[in-house]
Amino acid sequence: MLVMPEPDRVVLDRRAEIVAALQEIVPGEGVIDTERERRAYECDALTAYRQTPMVVVLPEDTRQVVAVLRYCKENGIKVVPRGAGTSLSGGALPLEDGVLLGMGKFKRILDIDAPNRCVVAQPGVTNLAISHAVQGQGLYYAPDPSSQIACTIGGNVAENSGGVHCLKYGLTTNNVIGVEFVTMDGEVIRLGGKFFDAGGYDLLGVLVGSEGLLGVVTEVTVRVLPTPPGARALLIGFPSVQGAGDCVAAVIGAGIIPGGMEIMDRLAIEAAEAFVHAGYPLDAEALLIVELDGCGAEVDHLIAAVEKIAAAHGATTVRASQSEEERLLFWAGRKAAFPAVGRISPDYLCMDGTIPRKEIGAVLLRMKQLEAKYGLRVANVFHAGDGNLHPLILYDANKPGELLRAEEFGRDILLLCVEVGGVLTGEHGVGVEKRDLMNAMFDAVDLEQQQRLKCAFDEQSLLNPGKVFPQLCRCAELGRMHVRGGKLPFPDLPRF
Repeated sequence: MLVMPEPDRVVLDRRAEIVAALQEIVPGEGVIDTERERRAYECDALTAYRQTPMVVVLPEDTRQVVAVLRYCKENGIKVVPRGAGTSLSGGALPLEDGVLLGMGKFKRILDIDAPNRCVVAQPGVTNLAISHAVQGQGLYYAPDPSSQIACTIGGNVAENSGGVHCLKYGLTTNNVIGVEFVTMDGEVIRLGGKFFDAGGYDLLGVLVGSEGLLGVVTEVTVRVLPTPPGARALLIGFPSVQGAGDCVAAVIGAGIIPGGMEIMDRLAIEAAEAFVHAGYPLDAEALLIVELDGCGAEVDHLIAAVEKIAAAHGATTVRASQSEEERLLFWAGRKAAFPAVGRISPDYLCMDGTIPRKEIGAVLLRMKQLEAKYGLRVANVFHAGDGNLHPLILYDANKPGELLRAEEFGRDILLLCVEVGGVLTGEHGVGVEKRDLMNAMFDAVDLEQQQRLKCAFDEQSLLNPGKVFPQLCRCAELGRMHVRGGKLPFPDLPRF
């Protein structure tokens, strides 16, 4: 059972005073105070968990973000940063005694620098808007989560989001080259810029994927890439998920790095085909979508090579796109898989874990066994090339006990990922969903070191508390010393 931090009654008793102070900082409609309006922010895309925030603040510029964070720091008030609310791990779940800091008004593209192939955007700009802004120059932004029409670049930074084309072109962390963010102290910090390989510690790498625990992002600089001269996609049907998984490993093992490589199982195929009519083979137990990009001759050569590998692994259907419209149609089914599954089940949990590619077939077979154990169905659709699983566990929240069974099913899937040498998350983050499983992957020393890093940025643990760490320690507790034989280590050093 998920447990969030106990609300601070002292803070809640001061609610009217806090709201009035925030209204001075962000005037007009920038502070949402009524219970009815606050309920619009009670959850993110992990809708199973809900809490109404104490107050919602929608700043318009960095100056207001600085002032809000300074006020909250001085008054010991928790802050939860929020982008578009598309987080699937509960990363933006609000707190009953906290300020929900919505960054939706930061939605301008500040600079398009085509010669340097980069774009400077505010965090509320949607992922897809960046590609639309530069497509006239023959450029695009590579990371493309399924929610790219809605998710924001600031949220992508927080969760280190991925997408279909990240196998070849990298996750968010590989495509962000600069960030401006505000610490809990109200200090504005810039990392990186319009260049690669900044000197010193890789603080940019630390910030990307930090899930709102270290600071509030107010500006992002991303690299954009030239649109490939050509691209074609293959639909490859298999009579078994084992064959599809083995084919994935064989393609990568042959030195071929597709632009995208996705797997869908029978349930996902049927749902997506009924929704989009992309021409998916309904007699297949598993479907691979493989995209090859580059110049025409290169693409044709790679298509032939992948077709040969697929045949060797028992493929029963191989179909290559013959036009750009057909290629986009192939992908439309994959991109719409999540809403398509929503048509066949009243509720589902979208899990996120990563495994070694060679384990894909075995893990999918183990999931079938877990389906029988929990009496729930799973639709699998995921980034096969980098082993990033997205099992969709279907359940009905109106049936007593089904949500709990779904959560237990999801826990077993994530533990299975760790068991086979994988990790708890690939792109959705830990949030609250996987928080209490962190001990399965990290020991106490690992978790303490991670929390020391948080303390360096936020010593009072006011930024997004209750997320990521299964048991959050006070920073003073992390600084405890081991005394042996009644003697302090290094007694000549001054103590503070």
